[in-house]
Amino acid sequence: MKTAPGDIGGFIRALPKTETHLHVEGALPYGLLTAWQPGRFPIDPPFRRPDYRYATFPEFERILLDNALPWFTSAERYHEAARVMFAGHLAQNVRYVETSFHLPVTRFIGVPGEEIVAAIRAAVPPGLEVRIFTGFLRSDVAGELRPVIDRLHAWDGLAGVDLHGFEELPTEPGTAEVWARLRAAGKVTKCHAGEFDGAARVREAIETLGVTRIQHGVRAAEDPSVLALARERGVTFDICPISNVRLKVVRSLADHPLRSLMAAGVRCTVSTDDPLCFANTVTDEYAALAAEAGFTRGELARVARNGWEVADVPAAERTRMLSAIAGLEA
Repeated sequence: MKTAPGDIGGFIRALPKTETHLHVEGALPYGLLTAWQPGRFPIDPPFRRPDYRYATFPEFERILLDNALPWFTSAERYHEAARVMFAGHLAQNVRYVETSFHLPVTRFIGVPGEEIVAAIRAAVPPGLEVRIFTGFLRSDVAGELRPVIDRLHAWDGLAGVDLHGFEELPTEPGTAEVWARLRAAGKVTKCHAGEFDGAARVREAIETLGVTRIQHGVRAAEDPSVLALARERGVTFDICPISNVRLKVVRSLADHPLRSLMAAGVRCTVSTDDPLCFANTVTDEYAALAAEAGFTRGELARVARNGWEVADVPAAERTRMLSAIAGLEA
């Protein structure tokens, strides 16, 4: 499908896109909350407005949990949220999604994680490929969740794991062994790093934890040697530009290091992170990069290709999507 030279919006819509950094609880469609309890969840809360900036990560986390946890009380609620969320992806021509649910929630609500995986999986519509991850805090590896973590390798339908939360917490010494064991079982291992802490945390994630998928990673731009390490190891940064602005990791999209990271040879994808809190979509991310950071069609196509290069799909599907992107560029 060809688009007019000046129709950047049409070009973005036509691109077959991926979403590789998305938290299920943080992606709860806000409309579900307002329909459920309109008095408690107003249509336009201040924190979802484009000009809102979260003062600290703890403030962001509090707002996210205050809005998400009342909804996520059962596997059925995960299914309903995922059903609406995935329909939104298809409407934007997003064809591949990697999404993670927060493992500690299973203890809050008394629902086994395998049931949550199955509930999310059952919500996937035709035409969308979804890989389901679970994530937990750095401290959880040494906490009460450890027995559950030690069984994750055997969970059917679980694509992998993610270490997330407050980045300034130390990484527990046992994490590297857990990550290696999960990879040996065929699970993908991810780690949040280089968002609120510096490039050294990205180096730790690559060298100590052995990951090739960094969630965020933007502050690796502060250390050329870490960028070289990421390039040499074939590491992908799953970046969320609007989140980075709203959480004050960067001042603006014009200041975002995404372009320089790609120029340094690091594969970077673009995703939404927590649209419950940012009121953003994948399409919004691409459009904002074009409008505020001057990304060209070629650069946006590069971002889309990066997503398909790392996507866990059959080779024929990857080739088909990359060919479709090339056709739009021609």
